[in-house]
Amino acid sequence: MKKTNMKTKYIWLLAVLLAFTACESDDSSDDGNGSEPLPALIAGEADFSKYVAIGNSLSAGYSDGTVFLAAQQNSFPKILSEKFSLIGGGNFTQPLVNDNYGGLAVGGTRIASPRLVTTGGAPLSLESVIGPVTVSTDIVLNNPTGPFNNMGVPGAKSFHLLAPGYGNIANFPAAANPYFVRMTGSTPDATVLELAMAQSPTLFSLWLGNNDVLLYAFYGGDQSIESITDQGTFDAAYGAIVTTLTSGGAKGVVANIPDILDLPHFTAVPHDPLDPTDPSFGPLIPTLNTLFGALNQVFTVLNRPDRYMQFSTTTNSAVVIKDETLDDLSAQITAVLNANPDFPAFLAQFGVPAVAAPAVANLLGIMYGQARKAKSSDLLTLSSGSVIGTVNAEFFAFLQSQGLSPEVAGQFSVEGITYPLEDTWVLLPSEQDEIKTATNNFNSTISSAANSAGLAFVDANAIIKEMVGSGYPSGDFILTSDLVTGGAISLDGLHPTSRGYALFANEFMKAIDATYGSNFEESGNLVNVGDYPTNYSPLLP
Repeated sequence: MKKTNMKTKYIWLLAVLLAFTACESDDSSDDGNGSEPLPALIAGEADFSKYVAIGNSLSAGYSDGTVFLAAQQNSFPKILSEKFSLIGGGNFTQPLVNDNYGGLAVGGTRIASPRLVTTGGAPLSLESVIGPVTVSTDIVLNNPTGPFNNMGVPGAKSFHLLAPGYGNIANFPAAANPYFVRMTGSTPDATVLELAMAQSPTLFSLWLGNNDVLLYAFYGGDQSIESITDQGTFDAAYGAIVTTLTSGGAKGVVANIPDILDLPHFTAVPHDPLDPTDPSFGPLIPTLNTLFGALNQVFTVLNRPDRYMQFSTTTNSAVVIKDETLDDLSAQITAVLNANPDFPAFLAQFGVPAVAAPAVANLLGIMYGQARKAKSSDLLTLSSGSVIGTVNAEFFAFLQSQGLSPEVAGQFSVEGITYPLEDTWVLLPSEQDEIKTATNNFNSTISSAANSAGLAFVDANAIIKEMVGSGYPSGDFILTSDLVTGGAISLDGLHPTSRGYALFANEFMKAIDATYGSNFEESGNLVNVGDYPTNYSPLLP
C-alpha cells in the first residue's frame, strides 16, 4: 500500500511539472531561448536585387598592405551581399586576385609587394617570414572577366572615378591604375562610374574620399609626390557621382572619411624611439654628442638654441628630422664652421683630413640647415620605423664621392640620427592641420550630398574615433585601433582587418535600416564580428 501511495505521489508531481513546463512554453519564443521571436527580415523601401559597391581600397577589401584573396572574400561589400541575398539580392562578383600572397605584377615585374604578417610582434613582410614568393596576379597576363559588383579601386581619388582611360594599360604607369586595369576588360577607356552604372544598380554603397587626403599624408605631406585634392574638384566629382548613381532611382548608403591621423600608421612610431639601452645605438651616444656639441656651438653663435641636438644616456631620445618650414641656416652654419680655426682639428678625431674641412663644413650646412629634434607634435609614419637607424645609401655614396672614407660617410648617413629624416617620413603640425581641414571640409560635402539625395549615411569618422578612445563594442568584442592587437586595423596601420570590415558591414546595414525601413539589426541579421579573423597566418594557403 505504501508503494502504491508513493507511485501516485510521484505521478501527481510529474503532472504538475509538465503543466508548469507547458505554461513556460506558452510564454516563450520559438527559438527556445526564453526570448521573444525575432521578426522576419524585410527589405523596406530598398531593392537589393542589384547591389554595386563603388569606392577605393576600403571597398576592395584591401588589408595588411595589399589585396589578397582571403581579405577580398571578407570585404565589407561581400559581407553585405551575403546578407542582401536573404531578401532578393543577386550574385556578387569581385575582381579576385590569384592567391593569398598579395602583391601585383606587370608582365612578370613586381610593382606591389606581398602582404604584411605578424609573428606576435611588429608587422613584417611576408617574405621575411616564409621566404621568397612569386607574385602571380599580373595585369598583363591574367585579368579576370567582369562585370564586377565590387568596383572598389585601391588608390583611387574622387575624380579618378570619372576619368576615361584610368583603367587602360596603355596609360600605365603615368595615368592608369593597375587595379582598375584588371577590371576594364574590353572597354579599357570606360570610367569606374560608367562600369558601375552599366549594371543598373538598384542599391549602391559609396565609400570615397579617403585617398584625397590619405596619399598626401602617407608620403609625409611631400607635395612633390602627392597633394590634397582641392575642394572645388572634390565637390564637383562627389556631386557628379551621387547624381549619376541616383539618376535611375537607386537607393544608396555612403560613408564619410575617418580622421586618418588617428590611425596607427601615424601614431605607432613615437617621435622618440632612440633607446640608450639598444646596443646598436647606446654606445654611439658619446660620439654623437661630441659631433652635435660642435654644431650646437654654431647654433649658440647664431642665437638659435631651438636647433640644439643632443642624445640622452638615460631616457629615449627624439629622432632628428628635416623641417622645411624652418628658416634655412645652411649658409650661416657653413660660414661659422669655416671661420672657426679649431674646426679642422675637431674633424681629425673622426679621421677627416684638414684639407677636407671646407667641404665638410659645406655638407654640414646642407644637412642641418633645416634640421631639428622631433617633438611630440610631429607624427612619424609607420614606414619610418623600418628606416630609422639605417644608412641612407644615396647620401652615403654622395659623401664618399666628396672624399670621405666609407667609415666616416657611414657615420654621417644614419637616418634619423646623423642624417635628418626627410619630409617623406614625417608629418609636421602644419601638414597635419592641412589634412584635418581638408577632411572636415570633404566630410561636410559628403554629409550634404547624402542628405540632399536622401541616402543612408555611415559616420565612419566617429566610429574610428571611438576605436581610438574607449574602443568600439560589437557583440562580445570591443575593437580598438591598436596595431596588431586591437582587432580593427590591419598591419598596414590604415585599412581594417577582416573583423574590422565586418564591423563596418554591420554599420552599413544599420544605416540602411534607419533610412529605408529594412530590419537587419532587429531581425538578428547583423554578422558576428568574431566569425572574422584579425591577423592572418603567414602560412595562409
